[in-house]
Amino acid sequence: MLPVAFGERLTVGDSPETTEQACEIFIEVEGQKEKIPLETYVTGVVAAEMPVSFKKEALKAQAIAARTYALKSTNYGEIAIAPTVARQVFYNKEQRKANWTSNFPGNEKKIVEAINETKGQVLLYNNELITAMFHSTSNGKTESAYDFSGNDVPYLQSVASISDQSSPKFSAMKEWTLAEWNALWPVKWQESDFNRVQYFLNDSGRVERMQLGKNVWSGREIRTLLEIPSTDFKIAYNSAAGKVQVSTKGYGHGVGMSQYGAEAMASDGKTASEILHYYYQETEIKKIDACLK
Repeated sequence: MLPVAFGERLTVGDSPETTEQACEIFIEVEGQKEKIPLETYVTGVVAAEMPVSFKKEALKAQAIAARTYALKSTNYGEIAIAPTVARQVFYNKEQRKANWTSNFPGNEKKIVEAINETKGQVLLYNNELITAMFHSTSNGKTESAYDFSGNDVPYLQSVASISDQSSPKFSAMKEWTLAEWNALWPVKWQESDFNRVQYFLNDSGRVERMQLGKNVWSGREIRTLLEIPSTDFKIAYNSAAGKVQVSTKGYGHGVGMSQYGAEAMASDGKTASEILHYYYQETEIKKIDACLK
C-alpha cells in the first residue's frame, strides 16, 4: 500500500499535453500470449472496469487511474499483472466484440477516444506514481487506506461520495437458511445470537470488526467469508422467512475513486482532472516519458 519511488522515471514538465512519449511500454497480462502496448492495455481495462455508457470525463479519469495502477503494479511492464478484480480486469479486443456485439464500433470509438485524450498521463504524489485504487460504489464515503489496511497513505483519505446512492449497486441483500449459514462459520449460530452481535465501525461507517461472544472477526474477513459486496453490512435473522439476511451498502473495497461517483461528477460537468484530484487529493497529473526507464 505504501508508494514505491518511481519519480526518476517520469517527465515532470509544466505541460503534460506537449510532452511526447517517444518510447513504448508493454504490459504482460497473465493468460495473454503476447505483451500488450500500454495504451492498448488501458483500453481493455477501461472497457472491462467501467460501463461504456458513462460520460467521457469519467472514462478519462478511469483511464488515468488504470494506467497509473498498471505502471506501479508492473514496475513499468517488468512484472506480469493478472486480469482479475484483485488487480485490474482486462478485456482483449475479441472479448470486447463478444460483449458489445453490434454496438462494438461505437463503444470502441468512445473508449479509444478517452484513452487517446489522456495518453501517457499518470497520477503522482511527491513525484512518485500513486497506488490508484478504485471501486464501483461507495457507501456514501470512500474508505481511507488506513482503515482498509492499517497503512496511512496521504492521497487515499476518506471523502464524501453522496451521489453513489444513485448507483444500482448501492444496496443489496443476501439470504441463507440457518443451516446454510452455519455451514460457513467455525461457530454454530443460534437464532438468539443474531440479537447479540456487536459491530465496531470505522470512520466511514464500515464494519472494522464484529463480535459474537468471545469470537471476533474483521469486516474484511466477513466480506470474504460471505462473499458480500462491501464491509458496510448488517446481519439479521428473519424468523418469519426462516432466513439469515445480510444487507449491504456500497460495492467494492471503497478505497480511492468511486466509479459511480466519478460518473455523477462528470454528469455535473466536472473534468477528469477535477474528478481525480477529488478522490486522490494532493496528487498531480503528469505525462510519463518511457525513454527514461
